[in-house]
Amino acid sequence: MNDGDPVTLSSYPHPIVAREGWPFLGISALAACVATWWVGWWSGPFWIAELFVLQFFRDPPRQVPEEMDSVLAPADGRVVAVEPARDPYLERDATKVSIFMNVFNVHSNRSPVDGQIKKRWYNRGRFLNAALDKASLENERNALWLRTPEGEDVTCVQVAGLVARRIICYVGEGDQLIRGQRFGFIRFGSRVDVYIPTGATLRAALGDKVYATTTVIATLPRHA
Repeated sequence: MNDGDPVTLSSYPHPIVAREGWPFLGISALAACVATWWVGWWSGPFWIAELFVLQFFRDPPRQVPEEMDSVLAPADGRVVAVEPARDPYLERDATKVSIFMNVFNVHSNRSPVDGQIKKRWYNRGRFLNAALDKASLENERNALWLRTPEGEDVTCVQVAGLVARRIICYVGEGDQLIRGQRFGFIRFGSRVDVYIPTGATLRAALGDKVYATTTVIATLPRHA
């Protein structure tokens, strides 16, 4: 897991290809060019691999919804769990929304709420299929405890999958995040769990296809 300088986060321009993929894109492009030079049209599989790398590391900009009390999807993918759960990090009852990312989804991870990171946990673990429920507690994972300006607590957990063995998180305790702000990346298939206060109104359902930042998965309780 890599740590970077969080000061640069707000100025990150969200290029079409995520910076985490630049080395892979360069290596696959070089291999494809060399193959073309040596074997001509037989280099086709190398260019297909190059296109796969390009689509996997795409990182399009996203429009942030105007609803300030909304909890946004932190990742692209399909909702594989919406259920009451025990938040293992804050030791509280919560509602867990789990989003599974396959290799064709955008793998950039973005903050679900405005808030300060109160604590961060990293746990080494196994590499089970991220679609399985037990992956939330047994796989390699990185968790962020976010506290909103209204005092609501949201826990966002990056979970490595069967193929994904590289969780990247660029933020740490004390950093401030805004909704939709990019904070990390998981390579090659994975999952993100969000533990939401029980008083929140759920807007995501099992099986929903969601998109990081643009999809609202819940609404936090309103404060007078």
